[in-house]
Amino acid sequence: MAKASWTSIGVMIALGFALIHPVGAVAKTATAPAFDDELEQGYVEVPIESIQQFVQIYGLVKDNYVAERSDDALFQQAIKGLVGGLDRYSRYLSPQEYKQLVQYTEGDLASVDFGLVFDSRLQQWLIRGLKPDSDSSKLGLKNADAIFKIDDQELHKLSHTQVNDLLSGAIGSTVSLQLKANSVPINVVRTRKVETDIQSQLLNNQVLVLKVRVFQQDTANEIQQLIEEHHSSRLKAVLIDLRNNPGGLLSAAVESADLFLNQGVIVSTKSRSEGDQQFQALPSFEFQNLKVGILINDRSASAAEVFTAALKEHGRAWVIGEKSYGKGVVQKLFPLSNGAALQMTVSHYYTPTGQMIEGVGIAPNQVYPMPHELKDESYVEHVAEILINRR
Repeated sequence: MAKASWTSIGVMIALGFALIHPVGAVAKTATAPAFDDELEQGYVEVPIESIQQFVQIYGLVKDNYVAERSDDALFQQAIKGLVGGLDRYSRYLSPQEYKQLVQYTEGDLASVDFGLVFDSRLQQWLIRGLKPDSDSSKLGLKNADAIFKIDDQELHKLSHTQVNDLLSGAIGSTVSLQLKANSVPINVVRTRKVETDIQSQLLNNQVLVLKVRVFQQDTANEIQQLIEEHHSSRLKAVLIDLRNNPGGLLSAAVESADLFLNQGVIVSTKSRSEGDQQFQALPSFEFQNLKVGILINDRSASAAEVFTAALKEHGRAWVIGEKSYGKGVVQKLFPLSNGAALQMTVSHYYTPTGQMIEGVGIAPNQVYPMPHELKDESYVEHVAEILINRR
């Protein structure tokens, strides 16, 4: 198509967009991708000059790029660039991706559709159990492929537990796999649900360790029940292990924090379109005399950070480990007429003292990353000793 034709189309499109452009949206506030049944209608004015410039660039690409691209491919690329450039979480979902996402239960934990085993002869982690018709197979992955990095972290010095933790995350989220040091990363969607029951262990020093892998609807009730089962005059402290916890339900994190607080703000959210919200602790004295510790690492995110910040800033828990991930966003899904959708950040989380979580994270009271030479059990025991010896 000639450049003159593109200019004419640019004027017509600009005039059309400069009027009133309707945008439909379905949404539900959440820490992970979430949705409800309420339809909203908004109206956006689009500047004419910007549309004209876009159409001019579109025509130049269409006519002059070395490889021919269809109109649909170019528009899809433009949309992905518009939304994906906003932040690290917002993205355009194709109809297939959106259909897959709405099947997931918010707050579920998942892993990829294959396993990794360590080959001591090759000194590499290899793919095992990958089915021919699986999503990962369609991406080009094969059994016996070696994985060099997961989410930019090299695997050669990691234990089996650490590797599995890297593969796990919020259901529907993506994990980046790199087969070689210089290869292009492959993004795999976590679709296989994994067990998320809270793991409890009473150590010899009478510290109750609760491993919370994700915040779900019943998490607060589970925590309360486990503490009550072990609560006695001998129980010295509770250590809540949130390492590699990707978040889950904000409501579950708020309810869990409320178990240990009797007043004050737990978390607040601020938004241009949604308005500001504040979540307060309810009066309760059930566990007020119980010493509490929280163990976090650089993969503790979202709702896990909300819980940690609330107890830390109210002086209710001693936080040990590494600085957390720094994901403090609320997202909404905006379905589109063609079956696709936009997944977009609409709010930010703020701690009780008004500190932003996004891009910052939660710093521990005591920095103590897991030493490579220590086994996980020994590390947790060391952290428990730090907790009970703190005055």
